[in-house]
Amino acid sequence: MFDFSTVVDRHGTWCTQWDYVADRFGAADLLPFTISDMDFATAPCITEALHQRINHGVLGYSRWKNDEFLAAVEHWFQQRFNSRIDTNAIVYGPSVIYMVSELIRLWSTPGEGIVVHTPAYDAFYKTIEGNDRHVVPVAMEKQASGWQCDMAKLEAALSQPSNTVLLLCSPQNPTGKVWTRDELQTMAELCKRYDVAVISDEIHMDMVWGNHRHTPWNEVARSKWALLTSASKSFNIPALTGAYGLIGDDASRHAYLNALKGRDGLSSPSVLALTAHIAAYQQGEPWLDGLRDYLESNLRYIAEKLNSTFPNLHWQPPEATYLAWIDLRPLNIDDNALQKVLIAQQKVAIMPGFTYGAEGNGFVRLNAGCPRSKLEQGVQRLITGIKTLL
Repeated sequence: MFDFSTVVDRHGTWCTQWDYVADRFGAADLLPFTISDMDFATAPCITEALHQRINHGVLGYSRWKNDEFLAAVEHWFQQRFNSRIDTNAIVYGPSVIYMVSELIRLWSTPGEGIVVHTPAYDAFYKTIEGNDRHVVPVAMEKQASGWQCDMAKLEAALSQPSNTVLLLCSPQNPTGKVWTRDELQTMAELCKRYDVAVISDEIHMDMVWGNHRHTPWNEVARSKWALLTSASKSFNIPALTGAYGLIGDDASRHAYLNALKGRDGLSSPSVLALTAHIAAYQQGEPWLDGLRDYLESNLRYIAEKLNSTFPNLHWQPPEATYLAWIDLRPLNIDDNALQKVLIAQQKVAIMPGFTYGAEGNGFVRLNAGCPRSKLEQGVQRLITGIKTLL
């Protein structure tokens, strides 16, 4: 029903991944598999809704707190996760990371620690340190059964009085781990025990594969909490801006909204972002299901090619996200040497694992959100680059 194979030329569209690849990699002529947006055109129902709204002709100040938007979010959580939410708890923001930053300021003070599972999304480090807090890492462990968190180590971090917030990524980026309900309930109990607030970034919640199931934080919450997300990753609309979340208690919700409106002057959202979210959540499910099938196939392709060429990798697709977190440590390749070969010889940009903290050493993160023809080129260039160093 939907075409995910046709290549859309993104050059000349002010595109971060394509037009500004030199900012991070130092060369402009690279095939990019970097920042986590996709090379697919968004769902037709969204573009149609945007056209209708633009054709109205008036793009004035708008309100996010309207019945259509709240109902769309409520419908999505019920339809996709069988989760009932309180629409009174919904808040809005220009991006998930803005909302994370604001809640860090609200629930902690400068100098305090923010607990994070590592390796972590690089924006987490930046927003924590940019707000004069410090990162308290709890390293995840790669086991035969997948990525795990040592709950004793997590408790040790949460028990410190100076650590006041757990910044959770669920599903986890970059590892692609899906937290089980039992794991989340254990975290929730620990956070209640030590009076730690929880900010749960669930922007990848729609990209969970196989028999794994995403559990929204609102279903396990025991202490002060917020669940933050957006349709931007799932429907490839980050350029429209716009995110939303649930904040559990009235006082925190009011304080957040007062800062959004009073201090930051951001109470009027992008009307096109609202339009896109409503269309996505009310009409976009068939497109998303087709996309999910395509992305799962892409991830299986990566596994087949890597493992047939380097059998000792035994790489398995992630439990969630379209970001292939590839462990190259069995090959004993120097990270910097590999990056030099990939950039200078193979003309490909693939995120080095150390971008996501010291625990990412020996890994690369390859964005599989693209047509298969592009992915085939990228995987082959990665394989050729690795062979150069073996």
